Amino acid sequence: MDMFEPVTIDTKRLRLRPLQQEDASIFFEVWSDPEAMRYFSFLPMQNMEQAHARVVEKLQSLGDGNSMICVIELLDTKEVLGDCTLFGGVAHSQRAEIGFCLRRRYWGNGYMAEAADALIEHGFNHAGLRRIEADVDPRNLSSIQLLERLGFKREGYLRERWMIGGEALDTVLYGLLRSDRYQV
Repeated sequence: MDMFEPVTIDTKRLRLRPLQQEDASIFFEVWSDPEAMRYFSFLPMQNMEQAHARVVEKLQSLGDGNSMICVIELLDTKEVLGDCTLFGGVAHSQRAEIGFCLRRRYWGNGYMAEAADALIEHGFNHAGLRRIEADVDPRNLSSIQLLERLGFKREGYLRERWMIGGEALDTVLYGLLRSDRYQV
């Protein structure tokens, strides 16, 4: 049984909708931006073909039902801001990971907090999740602060977990339980 089905979620300012192939050109702006990609698990992209290939790969990964990729749009203009994703779902453990990216011009406006909060709500109340995890570069203070504002707790530190561009990088693990958010 699939953990996640494609959905559209509206918030006060945003719409979270399923990823589409034509979104690749917008995401190339993020995925090719060295500042936006500074803490990602892959190097900035060099050409549009890489973005198209990544979107195709992401769309194919949806077939297993263990991930949910939501494109974030402004509700009034439909301009794409970034994405917020639940992925790596494990049905028998009722858990998944959360990840997100945002076009740099939209940083600092609270959009990701609004989008992530809505996706977390959906994960806990509609997808049956018990736990949501995040894997963050310890230098990525903005993402860490966002996760902590959303109620995530720091649970671990893994040294040299990732190899990116020939550099061994550490990671910080965060977790959020349904019971942290909703008193059961």
